[in-house]
Amino acid sequence: MDDFNAFVAQNLEQLVGTAYLITWDSGEAEDLVQECLFKLARRWPRVRRMQKPKAYARRVLVNLALDGSRGYARRRGELGGLSAIEAPARDLLEGVDTRVELLDALAQLTARQRAVLVLRYFNDLTEAQTAEALGCSPGTVKSNTSRGLARLREVLAPIPKPTQEL
Repeated sequence: MDDFNAFVAQNLEQLVGTAYLITWDSGEAEDLVQECLFKLARRWPRVRRMQKPKAYARRVLVNLALDGSRGYARRRGELGGLSAIEAPARDLLEGVDTRVELLDALAQLTARQRAVLVLRYFNDLTEAQTAEALGCSPGTVKSNTSRGLARLREVLAPIPKPTQEL
């Protein structure tokens, strides 16, 4: 079980961060990670022999989050790590004045779109890795990424100031 403890120590922070970005609630994120780790611990002899136990853990976590996404509280707070966001998402953020605005905008996405964007741009996963984590096709990842980014553009678009004619 020492190897499980090492696995947890190495991956806990990223799992909690991923869960938080999907649920927007730190307590819920911690509960999800705890449930995920409990599931992993019960299956650890099989999981540790997998080629990518971290990817499996992430998939379990995302499935838990998406399965319960309708009931999650969406608490807005500070979000770290924005400098690591890739260009398509970073370009959207140029007009965002506060992190709260970003959280409000992300909260308007579907749980699946939010999960795709979190995995792609905050966890730096490829489309294939994201598809594996979500148990879907790369095409589904592409379409959810496109729709999610389009929705963010729509929500974050500056409201034009009314012009006054004299």
